[in-house]
Amino acid sequence: MKRTAFRTMVLGGFVLVLGLGVGRQARAQVAKAPYPNMAPLDQYLIADRDAEIALARSAAPESISRDAEVLVLGRHGYEIAVKGKNGFVCIVERSWTTEISDPEFWNPKVRAPICFNAPAARFNVPLTIKKTELLLAGLSKTQMVDNINTAFDKKDLPTLEPGAMCYMLSRQGYLSDRDGHWHPHLMFFIPQTDEKAWGANLPDSPIFALKDAQDRLTLFLIPVAKWSDGTVAPAESH
Repeated sequence: MKRTAFRTMVLGGFVLVLGLGVGRQARAQVAKAPYPNMAPLDQYLIADRDAEIALARSAAPESISRDAEVLVLGRHGYEIAVKGKNGFVCIVERSWTTEISDPEFWNPKVRAPICFNAPAARFNVPLTIKKTELLLAGLSKTQMVDNINTAFDKKDLPTLEPGAMCYMLSRQGYLSDRDGHWHPHLMFFIPQTDEKAWGANLPDSPIFALKDAQDRLTLFLIPVAKWSDGTVAPAESH
């Protein structure tokens, strides 16, 4: 895929962790969301616990993920499945880590393997756990956001630290109906800032930026050439 097309896809259609699609947010205002409500919980769960552990670890190279802590999604939220030793935390995020206006917020097919380094884990893991618990308790999307904002304001959730980054290199992941497993990439989490300071979103720049007002940060994405298993990503996925 040519760089111009890739840029359009990233800036117009991809947010996960955390973001699954800024472009789709605009389209959601004029088209009915394909997933208007939460599906039955079983559709979000992975029945085989070992399979979810393996999928979570596929987010990063084995040299990193083998000693990482691993969380899996249970009926009452995320729980520790494997204790870690290197500060990294691997998890398979579900669709509700995106912004509430995304039409795929309730997409039960989403499986987003991600491995956070220690600074990123201290911010993102409690945030993901909190969002998940609120939604599984039956709160609406709006109520969830209100609760998260209150938690941020009261300092009940950790503050984003310098050096926060993660790996998303899994070729088995499914990030959205539009993008599938997309492309292997690194992400860096920065308090809300001007992306131009990184040279992001500029012609021929390999760095892309997305503002996430809901989680109060700017997300920088840097595509890389290989999946976590060492295989080369197809050129068209660029």
